Amino acid sequence: MANYVLVPGFWLGAWAWDQVAQELRAAGHQVRAVTLTGLAERAGELSPEVGVETHVADILAAMDGWEEVVLVGHSGANVPVTAVADRYPERLSRVVYVDTAPLPSGVAVIDFNDEDTQKAWRAQVGDGYALDVPFFEQGEGQFAGLTEEHCAQIRAKATPQPWGAVTQSVQRPQQIPATPKTMVASTMPVALIRELIASGNPAFAALGTPEWTFVELPTGHWPMFSRPADLAALLGETV
Repeated sequence: MANYVLVPGFWLGAWAWDQVAQELRAAGHQVRAVTLTGLAERAGELSPEVGVETHVADILAAMDGWEEVVLVGHSGANVPVTAVADRYPERLSRVVYVDTAPLPSGVAVIDFNDEDTQKAWRAQVGDGYALDVPFFEQGEGQFAGLTEEHCAQIRAKATPQPWGAVTQSVQRPQQIPATPKTMVASTMPVALIRELIASGNPAFAALGTPEWTFVELPTGHWPMFSRPADLAALLGETV
């Protein structure tokens, strides 16, 4: 049995993992889902100082008392999750990236978006320090698999994302730890990911090392809502 720390992506709290956590616990695992500082029930703590390093500390706090952890990060949580994986490999048995991957050294989440999205985000935030929650609705692409019930839950519970977590990056070591790593690909087929790795694409080239494995879970960008039992089963297979 394993110890899982589940880290949600932008705008979400620990509640996003409720069904996945329930499935993992039913299989005998221990699970801690994280609400990163400034989000969900911690929304009152939002301040200009909240950023990537704050969230690194949150993840480490969730790991406290466990000698070995399967660390799971979704979407924009890839930056603090990667920082923890790079700095504390001895604490981790595996790192799982859910429809995301570690960004290159010095690259922030905002940098990974197209120019129009970057401009729109900066205009929306202005002089503030939080990125508003997008409107979640049933549809295709990233929203595939979400029911109206899912969307209503997210609209009711999601909170603005601390701007520091959007704009800050981490510097990665020259020698990346060889901790086993898995990508759960939901919005992109694994065949395409392998093509991008082989082509030397800077966002994917680092995923071509032997410690990486890839599994497909076709759905939208939020499989913890659209396919929670299947996601939990895949996580259970990583131990």
